[in-house]
This record gives sequence, structure tokens and C-alpha cells, in this order.
Amino acid sequence: MRILVLSDSHGNVENMARCVELTQPNAILHLGDCQRDAEALHRLYPATPLQGVPGNCDWGAVDSPEVLTEYGGVRILLMHGHTRNVKASTLSAIYAAKEMGAQILLFGHTHRPLVDYDGSLWVMNPGTIGRGSPCTYGIITISGGKVDCSTYRI
Repeated sequence: MRILVLSDSHGNVENMARCVELTQPNAILHLGDCQRDAEALHRLYPATPLQGVPGNCDWGAVDSPEVLTEYGGVRILLMHGHTRNVKASTLSAIYAAKEMGAQILLFGHTHRPLVDYDGSLWVMNPGTIGRGSPCTYGIITISGGKVDCSTYRI
């Protein structure tokens, strides 16, 4: 299973669509800023499941800012990260993921790509697909119970 992870699109649906074409994912996760972009992407690729959470720029959003989900038997905690103050430190988000039994923690907000693995928890920030140089995205590969997380430049 290949999961495309996007965050901080800030109106750049074109870059997200390029990522879908490049990676041909089985599912897409959008980590906020901006939810309307994720909705537009889903209209372009309705056959690909898309799940997301709101970010700090998604004013008026009523969806939960953190979602624990499962793909391919792997538990994944999605968040934008602003509610856990990830710009200052990722520890609060990491502790939350471990308390919830997640195997992968995904967050955005900082616009800086990150991949880390401590032996029990993958931590990934795909960076920003919408603004910045470079624009980046993440890929989670789940195969035979094994997980790999990577980030790439578009």
C-alpha cells in the first residue's frame, strides 16, 4: 500500500495533483492548511480515498484536529500540529501518538520535511506542497507488515 501525505497546500491544488500523478497512491492523507484544497483534489481523483484534518488556517472547521486512523493494519495519528505546538517541540505530539498506540505520527504546520524512526514510532512531516522552496510531499509504504516513510521534492 502506498499512501501520499500532503500538508500546507495553501491553495496549490496543481502541485497536489502532480503528486498524485507521480505516485499513483492507494490513499491520500492531507494534514491541513487548506481543507478546501483537499476537497478539490478529491473531486479530481474521486476513486482514491482521501482523509484529512484541519489546520490553523482552516477557520471555522468543525472536524477534529487529530484523527487516529488505520491503513494496512498500521495505526496512524494525523494532525496539523498547531494544537500540539510542534513549531516549538514535537514531544507533545510524539507522546500523544505513543499514548494512542500509533505506529506513525503525521503532522505539518512547520513547512519543514522530517522523517524519524525511534524503533517503535515513525514521525513524519511531509513539509509544504503549496508554498516554499522546495515544495515537498511524503510517501508511506506499507508492505507485509513493514512500514517505510520518506519525503520527496516535487
